Amino acid sequence: MTDSSTPPAPYLLVVDDDADMLRLLTIRLTAAGYRVTAVTSAEAALTQLHIERPQLVLSDVRLPGRDGLALFDDIRAQHPSLPVILLTAHGTIPDAVKATERGVFTYLTKPFDGKGLLEKIAQALSLSAPAHSAERGSPEAWQTHIISRSSRMAETLAEARMVAYSDASVLLRGESGTGKELLAQAIHHASARANKPFIAVNCGAIPEALLESELFGHVKGAFTDAVANHKGLFQAADGGTLLLDEIGDMPLALQVKLLRVLQEREVRPLGASQSIPVDVRIISATHRDLDVAMEEGLFRADLYYRLNVVSLTLPPLSERREDIPLLANHFLHQLAGKYDKRLSGFAPEALKSLTTAAWPGNVRQLYNVVEQVCALSTTPLVPLALVQRALRSPSVQVLTFAEAKQQFERDYLVGLLKLTDGNVADAARLADRNRTEFYRLMQKHSLTPGHFKADNPSAPSH
Repeated sequence: MTDSSTPPAPYLLVVDDDADMLRLLTIRLTAAGYRVTAVTSAEAALTQLHIERPQLVLSDVRLPGRDGLALFDDIRAQHPSLPVILLTAHGTIPDAVKATERGVFTYLTKPFDGKGLLEKIAQALSLSAPAHSAERGSPEAWQTHIISRSSRMAETLAEARMVAYSDASVLLRGESGTGKELLAQAIHHASARANKPFIAVNCGAIPEALLESELFGHVKGAFTDAVANHKGLFQAADGGTLLLDEIGDMPLALQVKLLRVLQEREVRPLGASQSIPVDVRIISATHRDLDVAMEEGLFRADLYYRLNVVSLTLPPLSERREDIPLLANHFLHQLAGKYDKRLSGFAPEALKSLTTAAWPGNVRQLYNVVEQVCALSTTPLVPLALVQRALRSPSVQVLTFAEAKQQFERDYLVGLLKLTDGNVADAARLADRNRTEFYRLMQKHSLTPGHFKADNPSAPSH
């Protein structure tokens, strides 16, 4: 006899024309507790969508007839909040990357790790929950992923809720790791743009030449290796929200171009002769003191006042200590599945140690500490000694060997391409690899050598 209070298993629609892959995915997902319908084409998937709406679609990119990208476009048109995960071979990675800019939740390359697939599905389902809750009229759905009971955070969230109803630009301030991107997502979910894309870009993590192309796009032939038109993030976020994270790190030359886009509400891709209208709500975030940056001539005052229509400040974790036990247990239960552990919580003295720690890295540091103890714990209750050990060691993100290798590989390639101004022959020589292999590695990490050339042209003057 089933308990009527138990929520039904999440329903997934899986699309792949490879019968063996379809069987493997069905077995794996059913064993993980999901209800699965498997089909072999985009047309069959669209038919199934009319019969019963799933909570997530998992599709191969290469399908007979209409491919996975076209299927995603059809799904987005009919069900804007339905998350889609794409499975792709290396040859279709550039297409999958573009699809994520248009709103695909993520893509996984074949052969994929089964555990990683289940993690991505769980993340997609949890992130899409607010939209479903909102449809059912839950007033708190918009802030589902912000875990807090502190009065400081309650004040900030109340202000954020009021701001969300308008289209005003918002500047989020706060130390690194306080959760500025989560708050930006919450504002988006509470706004009239909730069913349109939310796209975040870290302005400090992308080289200047590449950032311009990423934001505004480029046309075929705009620079060496621009072999096709590329839609920028402003266009990808059209109708929705664009988060410009670490806006204080944006180079001055790009600040001028950003200001023009905000004033004219249109973008001109690199190399294009015509501008394209865009309707985007801007949320920017920074841990820097922009007032000081303006005094030092590192940030434009006119851009600052356009971005800073409403300012919200996230408190550091040390000023919301009542949230630490709540967050620590939330992260522990979240991560227990990843490490296949049965963990019930923290020993009282371990929780006290977490609550009284300094936390210079804020919520992000707390998450990393909890991940360390989760990975190493051998008992259901995490002991004090393990917490103390994690607090003494640097709170680095715990990566699998494969993830760390992937991250190193990309950083290494970017470093070589910067050093050689995008000269692939020189970069390959320094790496002691032949050019064909080096090109394959660049494709794997979606790197374009033209973005690293010293003479990479800037956008044409308006």
